Amino acid sequence: MTTALTSSGQLTLPKAVRDGLGLKPGDHLAVAVENDAIILTPLTVTLNDLCSILPKPKRRVSIDEMNRAIGESARE
Repeated sequence: MTTALTSSGQLTLPKAVRDGLGLKPGDHLAVAVENDAIILTPLTVTLNDLCSILPKPKRRVSIDEMNRAIGESARE
Protein backbone atom coordinates (compact mmCIF):
# COMPACT_ATOMS: atom_id res chain seq x y z
CA MET A 1 0.00 0.00 0.00
CA THR A 2 1.50 3.35 -1.00
CA THR A 3 0.53 7.02 -1.03
CA ALA A 4 2.18 10.19 -2.32
CA LEU A 5 2.75 13.67 -0.92
CA THR A 6 1.03 16.60 -2.58
CA SER A 7 2.97 19.75 -3.46
CA SER A 8 1.82 21.24 -0.14
CA GLY A 9 3.15 18.25 1.85
CA GLN A 10 -0.22 16.60 2.48
CA LEU A 11 -0.87 12.90 2.10
CA THR A 12 -3.99 10.80 1.88
CA LEU A 13 -4.30 7.72 4.03
CA PRO A 14 -5.80 4.83 2.08
CA LYS A 15 -9.46 4.14 2.85
CA ALA A 16 -8.64 0.67 4.19
CA VAL A 17 -6.29 2.25 6.76
CA ARG A 18 -8.81 4.94 7.77
CA ASP A 19 -11.59 2.38 8.08
CA GLY A 20 -9.40 -0.08 9.96
CA LEU A 21 -8.49 2.55 12.54
CA GLY A 22 -11.94 4.12 12.65
CA LEU A 23 -10.55 7.50 11.53
CA LYS A 24 -12.95 10.24 10.47
CA PRO A 25 -12.42 13.67 8.90
CA GLY A 26 -11.15 16.04 11.59
CA ASP A 27 -9.47 13.33 13.70
CA HIS A 28 -5.98 14.25 14.87
CA LEU A 29 -2.83 12.16 14.48
CA ALA A 30 0.46 12.43 16.35
CA VAL A 31 3.47 12.39 14.01
CA ALA A 32 6.83 10.99 15.10
CA VAL A 33 10.00 9.90 13.34
CA GLU A 34 11.74 6.71 14.48
CA ASN A 35 14.70 5.19 12.63
CA ASP A 36 13.86 6.97 9.36
CA ALA A 37 10.19 5.86 9.60
CA ILE A 38 7.19 8.13 10.03
CA ILE A 39 4.89 6.93 12.81
CA LEU A 40 1.29 8.20 12.79
CA THR A 41 -0.72 7.57 15.95
CA PRO A 42 -4.43 8.40 16.17
CA LEU A 43 -5.22 10.83 18.99
CA THR A 44 -8.72 9.68 19.73
CA VAL A 45 -10.07 10.18 23.20
CA THR A 46 -13.20 8.46 24.42
CA LEU A 47 -15.38 9.31 27.38
CA ASN A 48 -14.00 6.22 29.12
CA ASP A 49 -10.44 7.53 28.60
CA LEU A 50 -11.39 10.81 30.26
CA CYS A 51 -13.27 9.13 33.11
CA SER A 52 -10.34 6.87 33.89
CA ILE A 53 -8.09 9.86 34.71
CA LEU A 54 -10.58 11.42 37.13
CA PRO A 55 -10.72 10.35 40.77
CA LYS A 56 -13.78 8.42 41.89
CA PRO A 57 -16.37 10.77 43.42
CA LYS A 58 -16.74 10.60 47.20
CA ARG A 59 -20.52 10.62 46.83
CA ARG A 60 -23.13 10.82 44.10
CA VAL A 61 -24.45 14.29 43.32
CA SER A 62 -27.84 15.04 41.81
CA ILE A 63 -28.35 17.31 38.81
CA ASP A 64 -30.07 19.84 41.12
CA GLU A 65 -27.03 19.87 43.41
CA MET A 66 -24.74 20.37 40.41
CA ASN A 67 -26.87 23.23 39.09
CA ARG A 68 -26.94 24.86 42.55
CA ALA A 69 -23.14 24.61 42.86
CA ILE A 70 -22.65 26.05 39.37
CA GLY A 71 -25.01 28.92 40.20
CA GLU A 72 -23.16 29.66 43.44
CA SER A 73 -19.78 29.64 41.67
CA ALA A 74 -21.11 31.93 38.93
CA ARG A 75 -22.28 34.45 41.54
CA GLU A 76 -18.84 34.54 43.22
